[in-house]
Amino acid sequence: MQLHPNAQAVQDALDSAGARDAENQPSAVRILPDAVHTAVAAAAALGVAVGQIANSLIFDADGEALLVLTSGAHRVDTAKVAALIGVQRLRRATPEFVRRHTGQPIGGVAPLGHPKQVRTLVDTALNGYDQVWAAGGIPHAVFPITYPDLVRITAGSPADVA
Repeated sequence: MQLHPNAQAVQDALDSAGARDAENQPSAVRILPDAVHTAVAAAAALGVAVGQIANSLIFDADGEALLVLTSGAHRVDTAKVAALIGVQRLRRATPEFVRRHTGQPIGGVAPLGHPKQVRTLVDTALNGYDQVWAAGGIPHAVFPITYPDLVRITAGSPADVA
């Protein structure tokens, strides 16, 4: 089966980075039968804890894109994150802003496979799981990965974001 171009870009980036899952197998994009626009839906579809879902949230940080990979078990504290990265204003990005910076739709934003590198924070709460799951570029696609590999492949900074 041929992957959607967004999912293929994510798979290519995973392959290029040598990303691995908890069984030390190459991370592979999986297509789900139904779209999973929320962490709760993704966790239910995969049979995992909601905290294992790495939500890819794009924020507008004083006009610059910021990707926060946060555990599905909690919400990002925008005031805390703004202070952490030294910006005046941090707000959820519009769908147009998200597409411009990632090439991907809200609900399917992956941690990688974007047209250019996006500054990234990776929630330290995700480190509590052997394996986490992230979106694969479209709302029907996900992939498994370990926390250390998620930090490595995104060049992200581990942070307490909740």
